[in-house]
Order: sequence, then C-alpha cells, then structure tokens
Amino acid sequence: MSVDVASVALVAAGGAIGAAARYVVGRFTRRTVFVVNVSGSLILGVTLSAAVGDSAALVLGVGLCGSFTTFSSFALETVTRAEERPLEAAGYAVGTLAAAVGAFLLGGYLAGAL
Repeated sequence: MSVDVASVALVAAGGAIGAAARYVVGRFTRRTVFVVNVSGSLILGVTLSAAVGDSAALVLGVGLCGSFTTFSSFALETVTRAEERPLEAAGYAVGTLAAAVGAFLLGGYLAGAL
C-alpha cells in the first residue's frame, strides 16, 4: 500500500488548523470538550454531505476534524450504522461511550498505581 504525499500534506494542513482552533476555543470557554465535539461533528456532517471534493474532504474532514475532535468520527460511525442497523448503532454508541469512560477511569487508576 502506498501513501500519497499530497494527501498527507492536506491532512497535515487541516490538522494544524484544527489543533490551533481547539486551543483557541479552550481559551474562550470552560466547555471546550462540548464545544469542539459538537462543532466538529457539525463541520464533519457538512463536509461529508456537501460535494466539497476529495481535497477539501481531506483538509476539513480528516485533518481539521481529526485534530479538533475525535468525537465527530464517532458520530459518523454511529449514523452510518444507524442507516441500516439502528439497534446495532445504539449498541455501538452506548458501548463506545461506556468503554471510553471505563478506559479513562482505568487509566487514572493505573497512573495512580505507578
């Protein structure tokens, strides 16, 4: 499998913008996680629903949303599953959230045990 250097550059450019935007949002609100998760999901939804082209999808969808928030990708996976298998999508959403919170708590426990 080969890697297209131009595509990597587009993702990196979007990633730099997303990371900087996340920092800026954090300077203006105490609700950073909520704001970036919801707005990132909105940006990804718009990007994937509009005919923006492959380059813009790489910059905005993969790069910007990927570094701004990973929650937008979770939302996409859930909606994609829900279109054909709503019960599986519900299980995926609940399971992912439970696993993520559990992993966070486990990580805190392990860090404290070291």
